[in-house]
Order: sequence, then structure tokens, then C-alpha cells
Amino acid sequence: MNPAEFLSLTRTEKDLWWFRGMRAILFTLIGSITHKREISRVLEAGCGTGYTADVLSQRYGWTTVAADVASEGFSLARRSKRLLPVQANIAACPFMSNSFDAVFCLDVLVHFAKGDESRAIAEFARVLRGGGLLVLRTSALDILRSRHSIFTHERQRFTRKRLIGAVEEHGFRVLRCTYANSLLLPVAVVRFRLWEPLVRARPASGTAPLPRWLNLILTVPLKLEAMLIRWLNLPLGQTLIVVAEKQYGLLGK
Repeated sequence: MNPAEFLSLTRTEKDLWWFRGMRAILFTLIGSITHKREISRVLEAGCGTGYTADVLSQRYGWTTVAADVASEGFSLARRSKRLLPVQANIAACPFMSNSFDAVFCLDVLVHFAKGDESRAIAEFARVLRGGGLLVLRTSALDILRSRHSIFTHERQRFTRKRLIGAVEEHGFRVLRCTYANSLLLPVAVVRFRLWEPLVRARPASGTAPLPRWLNLILTVPLKLEAMLIRWLNLPLGQTLIVVAEKQYGLLGK
């Protein structure tokens, strides 16, 4: 990820509509699956600023390891007293096999060259215990590439079929797979495919602060999706989320 994006994230990750809405969706998805499972030790692979890892640790009482290859992310994650920060390449995790009950990897796979994400998913399978959960979130659909994509050094996007295939290849059983940020999809298509090319918008972060009224309005569709996702998988959207279980008997694969 572009190191400059870390500074933007520290300013907006708590309150910006996209992050607030995506956390609500994430809590809905994992809440419906984790309540009957014993989860105590968790890895966030590619933790960025560590903010989400800190929220997960506080909300669920998990012991959370926050790993990021970037020194900027590692330094920010060290500020939290709840996290165990590690500077590491998630495609070569410095952890023992079968050592985590859950692995979260949020908005990271897009930064791998196409096909290289398989190395990271293989590592997630290795470090998870049998029956452990993998939660992946990633940008969806090539048509939605934007100036923000270029700014953050995004290298690929996923479809539902390709993301499911990538996790099943490494012995995971998919429990849920849904698109998200779906209700604003028409607005995104107009902005990314018409407006940005028309004005020749330069690469820039899409996580800049917004006026409070606009931020509140944009939060509403994602909060509504959080309620919908409790009951169904959305068929199309700007983001993909998969929750999968490592099958028993894979011997650390």
C-alpha cells in the first residue's frame, strides 16, 4: 500500500462512512458465525494502522496479533496496549502452524499481483487450527478501479467466483460469501467510469474527511446492508467478503 495512505487512515478510520459501515457489516457476518465457536487467539494479516484489530480485540476480548509488512503500520499498531504487533510478510508468516483460531485479512489481497494472493491464503491455512475461521475482505470488480485504486497501489480486484475458488483451493469450506457496498454501486460506476475520466482526475486517496452531513447520509446504505446481510448474500457490489472454515485433517496446510 502507498505509505502516504497510512496518514489519511489515521485521520478518518474511526468516523468515515465507509469504515463505520464496513465494520457494521463485518460485525453482522462474524457475529452470526462465531457465537458458537471458541475463539481466543486471532491474527489480523495486513493490519494497516491496527485500528480494526484493536476494535475486534476490545469488542470480543480476543488476543489479537496485528501483522503488517509496512513499518508505518507496525509503528501505528504498537500504540495499542491490546494488540501484539508484528512486522511481517503475510505471505511468509513467522508463526507456528495451527496457532490461531481465526485470521482476518481485510483489503489486503488487492495489493498482491494477480495469482500471488495464493501464497498468502496458503499461509492462512497453515497458521489456522482445524475448524478455524478465515475472514477475507477485498475490492470487487475491475470496472470499479478508480483514482483511489491507483493511489493505494491496488493491483487486482476479485469476483465472487474467483475469491471462492482461491480459498477452496487451500482446503477451506466457504460459510458465507457476499458482496457489500451494493446500494451505492450505480453512483460508483458513474463516478469511476464517467466523471473521473472526464475530468482526468489524478490519483488520490478516497479516504479524505467529508462534511458531517454527507458522511451521515453515506453511512445509511451500509448500515441497511448490515441488516440485509444478516439474512442473505448480496449479488453484486463494490466489496467482497468471504467467511470460510479450515477443514479438519489438513495437517497445517
